[in-house]
Amino acid sequence: MRIALIRHGQTDWNLSGRMQGRTDIPLNATGREQASVLAERLSRAGGWDAVVTSPLLRARQTAEILAERLGLEAVTCEGLVERSFGDAEGLSHSVALEHWPSRQYPSMEGHDEVAERGVSALDRIADQFRNGRVIAVTHGSFIRHLLADISGLPADEVPRAENLAISEVERDESGTWHVRSIAGRAWEPGEGIRRA
Repeated sequence: MRIALIRHGQTDWNLSGRMQGRTDIPLNATGREQASVLAERLSRAGGWDAVVTSPLLRARQTAEILAERLGLEAVTCEGLVERSFGDAEGLSHSVALEHWPSRQYPSMEGHDEVAERGVSALDRIADQFRNGRVIAVTHGSFIRHLLADISGLPADEVPRAENLAISEVERDESGTWHVRSIAGRAWEPGEGIRRA
């Protein structure tokens, strides 16, 4: 069972460096174009069984573009929603750091909560689409904390996923998740990040 975790396309808030979190921001024109380009690439690769998506608009719009090109339907998975950044949402990264240099934003969802929610979402997807190849459209911080938990890397050492970057995870027969790539780079335990 393999899942391709794809970060949504660009939004105006991405472009201006504002923290989105759970704030529901749509794709901009660049984000829609990015999704169309990736959809064509994924269709050439073939073999996809399902597209699942975070309920937030920027992810749903990305997933719908991918699913249409692949001849699939985008299915919403609540567990793929972005991490809440609490009081920092809507602020630029620099302004948020001025207010909270420790990056511990009031009302923010913690690392362990994100990771636990993320693994549960992956398990539900894997149970629904057994032995399939699934595209899961989600969010940058969510992906980073999920991959940190699965790989054992500190979250700060997981490379940041750009818009439409693909990271892959795989569940073995024992039900254990393994990271296969992070933001387009192959990864194996003990070897760090290397180019795919």
